[in-house]
Amino acid sequence: MDKIHHIAIQVEDIARSVEWYKKNYEVEVSYQDETWAMIDFANTSLALVLPEQHPFHFAIETEDASVFGDLTKHRDGTASIYIKDLDGNNLEMIEVSKE
Repeated sequence: MDKIHHIAIQVEDIARSVEWYKKNYEVEVSYQDETWAMIDFANTSLALVLPEQHPFHFAIETEDASVFGDLTKHRDGTASIYIKDLDGNNLEMIEVSKE
């Protein structure tokens, strides 16, 4: 079964937004730089992204993301492709190992 990996929302200031989420919720920050951050909740993760860097989207982990097209390797070690569903919503299909 595929699973939702994260939901990405666009913010204007990564550091300021990370601090707001840490102050208001019990979360862990698993990654942060000037262009994006990953905040982990108990049941999913929230990616904070800059509008000029990433589209707003939700990411789905699947064993064969390459059926959607050529995957791009990312600096965090993942490989994925951005697609749109039939209603135009942005999805990131993330390849996971077939173990």
